[in-house]
Amino acid sequence: MTRTALAIAALAAVAAVAFWVTSRTGTANVTQPDDVDIVAGADLFAENCAACHGAELEGRPDWRSLGADGRFPAPPHDETGHTWHHGDLVLFDYTKLGGRAALAKSGVEDFDSGMPRFADSLSDRQIWDIIAYIKSTWPDRIRVVQAERSAIE
Repeated sequence: MTRTALAIAALAAVAAVAFWVTSRTGTANVTQPDDVDIVAGADLFAENCAACHGAELEGRPDWRSLGADGRFPAPPHDETGHTWHHGDLVLFDYTKLGGRAALAKSGVEDFDSGMPRFADSLSDRQIWDIIAYIKSTWPDRIRVVQAERSAIE
């Protein structure tokens, strides 16, 4: 294969991935920026997330059991929870779209998630700053595993 053919094939592959990612998330900004602001993310977490997920990312008690309202309580975002089990795109969608819409987009219908939609109150950049803050609190081994899952997405 010639260099020109390889270049065209590479560009086509990049375009296909970009189309898939954009159609999946509804935005072209689907990777964590290199210049995230962890301090801003901590402040944004305190303002927007801590009421449910805890000031120390500890989540609600009994977060693995359905509550009286039929929903699972807010899980911890520290290393004891399952946040790190998900790649960045899942975390971004869940935050931007809200739990119910993000799960529906993944084919899980009729799941009554209590996670609200933040698309109208937080910019993509702010969502990435929050995610970066959460990830910054995890031990190295967990950050490595979560990064591998993000790379697969």
